[in-house]
Amino acid sequence: MRQFSLLTAGLSVLAVVLMVLAYVIYSNIPKDQDPAVAKRTEARIAPVGAVYAGDTGRAAMLAAQEAAAKLAASQVAYGGSTDGKTIYDNLCHSCHTAGVAGAPKVGDKSAWGARIAEGIAVLTKHAIEGYTGPDGNHMPAKGGNPSLTDEQVGNTVKWMVDQAK
Repeated sequence: MRQFSLLTAGLSVLAVVLMVLAYVIYSNIPKDQDPAVAKRTEARIAPVGAVYAGDTGRAAMLAAQEAAAKLAASQVAYGGSTDGKTIYDNLCHSCHTAGVAGAPKVGDKSAWGARIAEGIAVLTKHAIEGYTGPDGNHMPAKGGNPSLTDEQVGNTVKWMVDQAK
């Protein structure tokens, strides 16, 4: 009986050692991964932006700005219409009807008087390039729509000035 109990104890210890060994071997085997999970993980941890550093970075940044400007220029606003009223109705009315950010209201002769005295060329330049006046009023470049052509902006300025005369 004694031999039987020693044999049973030995076999029990051997069984435990084999189970531990099997667990260690199994836990070190790489798991199969679903490719879709890997793609989702890569997309989730992908960088949001980029850093431009040194001359190479500056060149890349300038190239990106140039490409954006060309793209904006190629997409002319409002179907290329050069009618000042059409452009006003689609874009400019949002500020020049309510006087947002100090914008002179269309038809307000007192608000437009000093501006008209500066000349159409100055008003058009301010509308194209953007302008912040001494009283804090602000005109964004091309009314905030870079796809407008200079001709479209000029015709719109002329239309708005005609309403204040």
